[in-house]
Amino acid sequence: LILFAFSLLSLLLRQIKKQQQDVLGFLEANKIEFEEKDIAANEENRKWMRENVPEDSRPASGNPLPPRLFNDSRYLGDYEAFFEARENNAVYAFLGLTAPPGSKVGVYISRSKP
Repeated sequence: LILFAFSLLSLLLRQIKKQQQDVLGFLEANKIEFEEKDIAANEENRKWMRENVPEDSRPASGNPLPPRLFNDSRYLGDYEAFFEARENNAVYAFLGLTAPPGSKVGVYISRSKP
């Protein structure tokens, strides 16, 4: 049973790492300035992230997991919201930034949760 729980945790950690790499890789490739906040090594960062994720964006149980995106203190969304914005060519709008000339720009529309 312990080994099974470890396997689930390991799978979850791999998924989080892949999502983080996806977000960071996109930001770096598009030369979008950002500051990475490590919640594993810094308790203050972890506490700040958890306190600043809006109630309606929190999981039903447990704490919000990374990656979570903020523009200063304004919560933008989680990986799924980022991925949807990227698929719709609306990342700059999602991030609250002006798209550079020549980039594809869309309008990001958030969906209400059922």
